[in-house]
Amino acid sequence: MKVNDQEILARIRSPFTKELGFRQLIETYQKPVYQVIRRMVLIHEDADDLTQNTFIKAYKALDRFEGNSTLFTWLYRIATNESLTFLEKKKKRFFFSLDDHQEKLEAYVDQSPSLTGDEIQVKLQKSLLKLPDKQRLVFHLKYEEELSYEEISQITGTSVGALKASYHHAVKKIEQDLSHE
Repeated sequence: MKVNDQEILARIRSPFTKELGFRQLIETYQKPVYQVIRRMVLIHEDADDLTQNTFIKAYKALDRFEGNSTLFTWLYRIATNESLTFLEKKKKRFFFSLDDHQEKLEAYVDQSPSLTGDEIQVKLQKSLLKLPDKQRLVFHLKYEEELSYEEISQITGTSVGALKASYHHAVKKIEQDLSHE
């Protein structure tokens, strides 16, 4: 049985049904949250950890959720912030140069059984890895998740104009990279 955001929030806000409501929140949004994180960090174990962190942060902040956006948008914002923070920390912690980090992720794309597809799909994934994290996120949310710029703006806290520019630059970089292949 599918429940809507208002039902989930009502259950979460009641002390008698808070746990049930939070379980429903996880059941409803765990898969899409995991997918957006996985596309950013690529590695399953990291995506699992970040998905769990996203829901822990959401649980702690539920009292402050004002309902100005959907639960989906709010969770995506937490998930994307978690992903971007994780990627920055990982680069700093392991002293990766951008080239080293990209090479490691490209090797993962080549060897990953979960990233199946034809040759062009693998080339696209490698091209996406060359994008700055924020451009990759915007491309993913617009192209793969088919979200509107307004929804992406709510998720990322970025203006629609900046998102359009970011998406345009990402597409151009991908086209240029794929044309050199």
